[in-house]
Amino acid sequence: MTADQQKGEMGLRACLLGLLALIVACKCSYNPEPDQRRTLPPGWVSLGRVDPEEELSLTFALRQQNLERLSELVQAVSDPGSPRYGKYLTLEDVAELIQPSPLTLHTVQKWLLAAGAWNCHSVTTMDFLTCSLSVRQAELLLLGAEFHHFVGGPTKTHVVRSPHPYQLPQALAPHVDFVGGLHRFPPTSSVRQRPEPQVARTIGLHLGVTPSVIRQRYNLTARDVGSGTTNNSQACAQFLEQYFHDSDLIKFMRLFGESFVHQKSVAHVVGQQGKGLAGIEASLDVQYLMSAGANISTWVYSSPGRHEAQEPFLQWLLLLSNESSLPHVHTVSYGDDEDSLSSAYIQRVNTEFMKAAARGLTLLFASGDSGAGCWSVSGKHRFRPSFPASSPYVTTVGGTCFQNPFFITNEIVDYISGGGFSNVFPRPSYQEEAVVQFLKSSPHLPPSTYFNTSGRAYPDVAALSDGYWVVSNSMPIPWVSGTSASTPVFGGILSLINEHRILSGRPTLGFLNPRLYQQHGAGLFDVTHGCHESCLNEEVEGQGFCSGPGWDPVTGWGTPNFPALLKTLLNP
Repeated sequence: MTADQQKGEMGLRACLLGLLALIVACKCSYNPEPDQRRTLPPGWVSLGRVDPEEELSLTFALRQQNLERLSELVQAVSDPGSPRYGKYLTLEDVAELIQPSPLTLHTVQKWLLAAGAWNCHSVTTMDFLTCSLSVRQAELLLLGAEFHHFVGGPTKTHVVRSPHPYQLPQALAPHVDFVGGLHRFPPTSSVRQRPEPQVARTIGLHLGVTPSVIRQRYNLTARDVGSGTTNNSQACAQFLEQYFHDSDLIKFMRLFGESFVHQKSVAHVVGQQGKGLAGIEASLDVQYLMSAGANISTWVYSSPGRHEAQEPFLQWLLLLSNESSLPHVHTVSYGDDEDSLSSAYIQRVNTEFMKAAARGLTLLFASGDSGAGCWSVSGKHRFRPSFPASSPYVTTVGGTCFQNPFFITNEIVDYISGGGFSNVFPRPSYQEEAVVQFLKSSPHLPPSTYFNTSGRAYPDVAALSDGYWVVSNSMPIPWVSGTSASTPVFGGILSLINEHRILSGRPTLGFLNPRLYQQHGAGLFDVTHGCHESCLNEEVEGQGFCSGPGWDPVTGWGTPNFPALLKTLLNP
């Protein structure tokens, strides 16, 4: 390096350090990200401050452009009546449309360089930047942040988080939506084992939900399997030390999969697959996605969250923004209380779902396992919606159970099935008619003070969520329940429909909701009996919403009848 080059580099560093000093000194110019979580969730305990030299991995969500245009394109490619239906955008198309402005990229990169950040890497869409910083650097960069070690959850997970809100410099506020890796505590799995129902045993009963029960109820024949080609694929995501084991999948298929053609292993694992004990939820997701969507190439996105500063769900979103070729259907058994998330975070994640919809991905999320939920606001009870279930750009799956627990009969509401109305997102136009009809006609509507009648309503569909058999750590486990079960089942069935569409030269289903609501749930078994749980007080006495004819915020349009749903969704 020449002397002039050395002087130039020294001058640049001095300039950048001066900029950082100016930012830090001007505390009055900092603007906080709104509504950051300020309370520690139940079950988490601080172990004290983090060593100032400990390394953190923080993700900076950079402000995107042309979001209104992105929304218009999602509607156009998802509406069967549109001339652009099925003409999905490539990842490069999305990147060109929404990538941050040159000013945003320059400002944020200069800010981070001045702070001493290292190992910074972006994604194809250039709207996320993940960097390593020491705790000391991060606390200097994000005024108010104070990092602690926390432990909590049923598996005693360790995380590094700040219990205090951070502030961004006023000059950076227009360029950064949020900083990930500071506040959000991992939600715990809601998969549960229920006691075996006690009813008289008679001939013709089944002893729990297995692939053969699923296939019989939803009218899947032995011929309703994928072709085994690589041009159709499906995926599920696992988080927070939730792993599946190949040996469990092999044993599960040996026990329950002999009546249909299936693949013997996961085709592709994206991320780190741990060698610890298998998780029931991860085992459930893989086994039922691969048995409902039988003989279809299956991927698993594994975001273990071993680094204490990682947010695994955010890591999964980064993967979607960085891969040109992805499975067509993604099922995710993940959710958090809508009110526990900052508005900046929740709006930005919703934009990530818009990006996926524009690319023709079908995202299915579990509706949750707390019914309508319940929380207290200023001493008054309200229902508590879940996110991402409440996003208008995903298809949300609720839960049902058999009317007679031991017989393959009509389905009724599983009382845990999550559902309700968002307090963040307004009702999308595609569901206006269905939701207004429900609000007008339901004879068991809770008081209007409990929910936002104008919010995005969910779920959109449902499937069985009660009494599954799962193999985990070589052990067959009965009576596993939750919408974490219904979601991969519905996703696998959509993958079978995609198979028919691909073989007939049609585009994959993509974002399903506009079409689903236009067709008024055609091809689905309407679930009309049962209510789900909510607040245990005198006013509602533990009852949330109730199902009825047509769409309802407990089971959506209903559960799949495969041949009818295939006929409905095959054309155009």
